[in-house]
Amino acid sequence: MNSSNHAPEGVRLTQQAAEAVQELFEKREMSPEDFALRLFVQDGGCSGYQYGMALDRTTRDNDQTFVVEGLKVVVDGNSLGYVQGAVIDYQEDIMHSGFKIENPNAVSSCSCGDSFRTESRRKRGRKSQKRSCRVGR
Repeated sequence: MNSSNHAPEGVRLTQQAAEAVQELFEKREMSPEDFALRLFVQDGGCSGYQYGMALDRTTRDNDQTFVVEGLKVVVDGNSLGYVQGAVIDYQEDIMHSGFKIENPNAVSSCSCGDSFRTESRRKRGRKSQKRSCRVGR
């Protein structure tokens, strides 16, 4: 993983991820002053939780906002505990290009990297269901 830019007690972006987000803003003619990168967690995927990302104009009362490399990163209060300390990277190679999240709170993840499990979910003894990481895509 490449060096990262730190947001205190939140999420971090690597230089490559910051550049990729900036490119998205430029391609969509969106201003980084008016929009943020939103990172969220929801039930789903083959490991129990899955990551989601969006370019968002709104913030909510329970959102935490971090400024990294001049970009706003927003995480809702419910998701923050699952992604605190995570590093968002952008990788590009012959087989895949896209954002990848290195999450210190994940005790396991599926091969696609979009879905993960935490220690608390594992302790609950939740029966695993056959799921697909491609649900909702």
